[in-house]
Amino acid sequence: MAPPFVFPSSLRDLERDTDGDGDGDEEPSLWPQNPIAVATLRAADLEEFVKGASFDLSDKELFCIEEQEVFDGIYSIVRDFNCLPPALKFNIVETLRSNLSVLLPNIDSLSRASMSSPSDTTPINDRIASHRNALKIYSFFLISIVLTEESAAETGTGAKVTAHGRKKNHVYAWNWEAQRGRIISLVANSLEADLSLLFGPGGTDERYLSFVSKCTFVLCENQNVLKDEDTRNGLCRIIGAIATKHQRISQISASVSHLIHKFDFTVPHLAEAVASAEKKFGDGSLAISLVREIGRADPKEYARDSVGADNVGRFLVELADRLPKLMSTNIGVLIPHFGGESYKIRNALVGVLGKLAAKAFKDVEGDSNARLRSKQAMLEILIERCRDVSAYTRSRVLQVWSELCEENSISIGLWNEVASVSSGRLEDKSAIVRKSALQLLITMLQHNPFGPQLRTTTFEATLEKYKEKLQGMEPSNPDKDEVANDCSPGEVIVGQDESISDSCLASSQDQNDRDATIVDITNLEQIRALVASLEAGLRFSKCITSLMPILVQLLASSSATDVENTILLLMRCRQFQIEGSEAALRKMLPLVFSQDKSIYEAVESAFIILYTRKSPTETAKRLLDLAIDCSIGDLAALESLVSSLVSKAEISSSTVSALWDYFCFNINGVRPVQSRGALSILCMAAKSSPSILGTHLQDIIDIGFGRWAKEEPLLARTACLALQRLSDEDKGKLINTNSRVFAALQGLVTSFSIPEKIWYGAADKAISTIYTLHPAPEIFATETAKKSLSSVFSVLGTEDVSNGDETENDASLSSVSPSKLGRFLFVISHIALNHLVYIENSVRKIQKQIRKNEKSQSTTEDLQSDVSKSSEAQGINAELGLGATIDIAIESLAERAEKEIVCCSSEKNLIGHCGPFLSKLCRNLTLLQKFPDLQASAMLALCRLMIIDAEFCEANLQILFTVAESAPSEIVRSNCTIALGDLAVRFPNLLEPWTEYIYARLRDPSVSVRKNAVLVISHLILNDMMKVKGYINEMTVRIEDEDERISSLAKLFFHELSKKGSNPIYNLLPDILGRLCNQHLKEETFCNIMQFLINSIKKDKQMEALVDKLCNRFAGVNDVRQWEYISYCLSQLTFTEKGVKKLLDNFKMFEHALSEDSVMNHFRSVISKCKKFAKPELKVCIEEFEEKLSKVHQEKKEQEETTKNAEAHRQRIGSLDEFLATKEVSQNSGNSAEEETSEVVDPSVDSSTEHTENTPECSDHTSTENFQTSPPVTESGGAGEIESTQPVRKGVSRSRAKKTRDPVSDPLVDRNTEYKENTPEHSADTSTENSQTSAPLTESGDAGEVQSTQPVPKGVSRLRPKKTGDPVADPLVDSSTEYKENMPEHSANTSTENSQTSPPLTGSEGGGEEIQSTQPVRKGMPRSRPKKTRDPVVEDSADSGPVRRATRSTRRQGR
Repeated sequence: MAPPFVFPSSLRDLERDTDGDGDGDEEPSLWPQNPIAVATLRAADLEEFVKGASFDLSDKELFCIEEQEVFDGIYSIVRDFNCLPPALKFNIVETLRSNLSVLLPNIDSLSRASMSSPSDTTPINDRIASHRNALKIYSFFLISIVLTEESAAETGTGAKVTAHGRKKNHVYAWNWEAQRGRIISLVANSLEADLSLLFGPGGTDERYLSFVSKCTFVLCENQNVLKDEDTRNGLCRIIGAIATKHQRISQISASVSHLIHKFDFTVPHLAEAVASAEKKFGDGSLAISLVREIGRADPKEYARDSVGADNVGRFLVELADRLPKLMSTNIGVLIPHFGGESYKIRNALVGVLGKLAAKAFKDVEGDSNARLRSKQAMLEILIERCRDVSAYTRSRVLQVWSELCEENSISIGLWNEVASVSSGRLEDKSAIVRKSALQLLITMLQHNPFGPQLRTTTFEATLEKYKEKLQGMEPSNPDKDEVANDCSPGEVIVGQDESISDSCLASSQDQNDRDATIVDITNLEQIRALVASLEAGLRFSKCITSLMPILVQLLASSSATDVENTILLLMRCRQFQIEGSEAALRKMLPLVFSQDKSIYEAVESAFIILYTRKSPTETAKRLLDLAIDCSIGDLAALESLVSSLVSKAEISSSTVSALWDYFCFNINGVRPVQSRGALSILCMAAKSSPSILGTHLQDIIDIGFGRWAKEEPLLARTACLALQRLSDEDKGKLINTNSRVFAALQGLVTSFSIPEKIWYGAADKAISTIYTLHPAPEIFATETAKKSLSSVFSVLGTEDVSNGDETENDASLSSVSPSKLGRFLFVISHIALNHLVYIENSVRKIQKQIRKNEKSQSTTEDLQSDVSKSSEAQGINAELGLGATIDIAIESLAERAEKEIVCCSSEKNLIGHCGPFLSKLCRNLTLLQKFPDLQASAMLALCRLMIIDAEFCEANLQILFTVAESAPSEIVRSNCTIALGDLAVRFPNLLEPWTEYIYARLRDPSVSVRKNAVLVISHLILNDMMKVKGYINEMTVRIEDEDERISSLAKLFFHELSKKGSNPIYNLLPDILGRLCNQHLKEETFCNIMQFLINSIKKDKQMEALVDKLCNRFAGVNDVRQWEYISYCLSQLTFTEKGVKKLLDNFKMFEHALSEDSVMNHFRSVISKCKKFAKPELKVCIEEFEEKLSKVHQEKKEQEETTKNAEAHRQRIGSLDEFLATKEVSQNSGNSAEEETSEVVDPSVDSSTEHTENTPECSDHTSTENFQTSPPVTESGGAGEIESTQPVRKGVSRSRAKKTRDPVSDPLVDRNTEYKENTPEHSADTSTENSQTSAPLTESGDAGEVQSTQPVPKGVSRLRPKKTGDPVADPLVDSSTEYKENMPEHSANTSTENSQTSPPLTGSEGGGEEIQSTQPVRKGMPRSRPKKTRDPVVEDSADSGPVRRATRSTRRQGR
């Protein structure tokens, strides 16, 4: 019996494992003892050796592979398999594969044999061991061959041997892919077989399974291997069998998870492997293990590994699609990942929920209510995820809802909620979300369960009738059942082609109802369900109808996908007859001028579907109705579409014939307006095919200028346009055969039968037609002008009109109808303008003919003479300028002809004589204010004449700008603004000095004027006809215009301007910033403007340069508001590494502005923005810069605070000086009352006076804010009361009275006085804010009280009185005085805020009494505590006498 075969980790390891055989503990194993170096054999010997080994395997028993010699030979062949030629490879592989395929059925026979003869166990055990060994050896060698071949294919080592074979077959000559698939399938079969007999109850050999699984996953990492279906299926079977049948769940799960994270191409195949394992073996353990492993993962890991998160998400969706029921029971472990940061995982979970909602709850046995609750919970999560923070997730949710709609998995009860959510997403800021929302709404309309018509009115009428029927059927006291909206929330979904009411017809088709709109339904529950469905349908119809304004806005979106999907949605709405969809679809017509090809194609295809895919008559009817209702802009778009479709043959000739039938009234019931619409469409078609109009030329004249024109005035104008569109051949026929047309045109211009508003447009086209068709238009136009003149001025001649004085003009004007005069001026000016165009066209034709003649002449000369000579002669003529003389002569003649149009030097020039009259008329503003329509016509005519002649233009520019600014009519101002644009193109040098006034039109109060000004200036600048000057800031202000249309136009202008050259906005931005800072704009307006302009700058170099420019603006600016604006602009820039460095280098420029908090906040915003992209080195610099900013900001704030305090101190000192001067004056004037009461002396006043006289720098200030009243201060004596009303200056302290029993002096005052005299600099500031009243300061004696009513000024401290029983000395004061004398500079500042009263300064005498001082203590200095004394310290009266006399003498000196 051969030793057992033990699986090595690799093929080569089989030889290395021989070193371990010496260990007695290990069982001996089969290993190659005498391998042969096959690679060194000659070709003949190699072939003989391989064929011999194959013969042994085929001729002997299956177990011969256990024999050492055979084993060594096969091992040697497999080890050097790459060295074999293709034929020998095929030979050995086929032999090994066939033997293994024969061995597998023998396992079953062996199992039956062991069961039939259980007594004979020894031979059976030997056979089992042999089968086990053979199975492992064959499997090992076959899998090793597969690995060897694949590694050789990847490295290309097998190319030399198989090069010849590859010419016949691109893979291998022996079709390796087929062999590989067979081998893998055979290994899978072996694993799926019952191996329990071979390996015993302990299970399959662990090394065997590990080797096979390891090789399987190695092969799965090769994308080319997985492309082969047989190989892929075999690998999936191996994975499923090892995991499920052989219970290796954890190992396989870890390997599958690794593949999912690292190799995206394996995701669908691994999901298929997991699903097939569950279906084949009925065990979903592998799937459950993978789902739980994904659920247990940290959400932050998916945020870091975006590729892995994407792969895991795709795997979950694939698994949910294949195993929906199993996933639905394990979805709970995945729900927490909705709170993770990875949007890819959230997207996947949304997709999983969508798959489960659509598939997991169909045909499920069990509790239906639990099933519906689970589904409802999933759908609620999907609705909630529509508001996800990530746009990708929001978009994915909407896509899932679309899939659910297509699967008919949304109940009617949830339908409107989904529609409401998707409608709200139409205004999402992300284009991909809007796209998904539009597609969802399209899908919902297509699969709606409410029927093919969704008119709101129809639903309301039907619903009302069924409600009445329901009320009639309900019993008088019914039990209120719930409406059956949710009775079958599963999925009562009806297809698009049948409505809810149609679904109820099945039970009542045999009954005939009198009302066709009401189905005769007798079942009460059906009626309730129908009413509920109709209510849901009505809500859905209203929801879609309310979207029309939003859809019209989306048509103007900058995103092409928005426009395309909006058009598709509107077409779907029109199909379901949603109100407002037809009008919204017409808004798409101007999009034909879009530069985006996809948008143009979408509009064109929609137009074809809507209007041309019908019968010819219906198509003609639709087109003419569209032309009737179109605006001017829509007509231009419709003309472009129709002409394009005619050239592409999308509008057939039969449709054109139907249009002619409508125009010629050949169809019954045609109205004149329809005839006009048909002619308009024919004119549009003639733009690409002029011959269309030639067939009905006479009809155009007869109908266009006949009796129908009186009923439809615009018909004549359309007929004029048709005549202009005629081909040259038809124009010649018309001139030769029909002269009546010119009389009709002249009558149209000179008659007054057409209403005034329509006449101007008709006369415009008529005069243009005359100049287009007539061979001598100037002669015919002259006759027309004369006829028009005679119809207006029937009495006056032309000389009177041009040469009369102003009084005669006023008299003539008073006798002329203003409307007729306005028409005459229009005719004259339009003839002049058309004559100018006629001259230019004539010059162009002459020049073209000259070039044509020169070209033909040069060709004939080339045929007659030598080519070199003729070319040399032409070169000489060009150098001498002989060829240009003809062009110069033509141009001079053209200038002369143009000048003669307006010049009145010629006596026969009618228009020239009208020029001065028109100029005088326009200057008579008083007269024209009475006739606004006449002013509009006159100014329009003046502008036309100004366009013709430069001198006339220069002479009337001032009146034009005056009227443009001050005219009361906004129509006149708008016309003048538009004319200024034309004049700027015609005479740019004349208009250049008036540029500022052109920009001033942007400030006009009228919306119409501002809009036209924006359009005019945009046209001039974008077409390089006007330089962008310093007034462009006026245009930037219009970005934030109150009118949304003007704001959009201004933004469009700057968007287009940014595309020109190197973006002029970059150069204009600093100047715009400076000018906007000087305008008093709201901060929000300024910020929005600058943010928009800065966002239009995309280049990094320009952003970096702007950093320098903006920082430099800090240097010359001291206005805080400008600092804020500049710093805001800096915060809006996109910083690069260079930009950050420039900001750091320019620190000195803006250092002085960092004291402001708002400026500092903007710089903090810059820093936070820079930190996001900064590299580690730069991040350190940014952090240092941030610290530096904070430090400087703090220092600046402290300096600013110090400066404010110093300024306040300076003001207080000035107030004190002023007070001292005032007090000296008051002391000199004297006061008799003080002399009479000299016995009662206030030592505090005297000491304070003495102190202020002897102290050079001293301020004693108390600020009393909101001071209302000051009570009087009185002094009382023994017998009466003396009141002093002497005012005290603001800023000076009020002396409090001291209450004494006897007229004695207070040593406290004396010592304070002595201290203050020796203190050079002393400041005692006391601030008493918001004080309402101050207690009176009194001095009382035995018999009376003396009160002083001298007012205390605001900001001055009040000395509190000291209460004493006897004249005693205060040791506290003495010690305080001694302390203060040793300090050269002393400042005591006390701020008492919101105080109502101030406590008195008291001193008490006695053993238990306390002496208290309220003298203010300086901030930061130690506060002296009051000292309690038991015994009073008495000073003799001799000391107090001189004090009193000194005080009196001081007062006398003051007097």
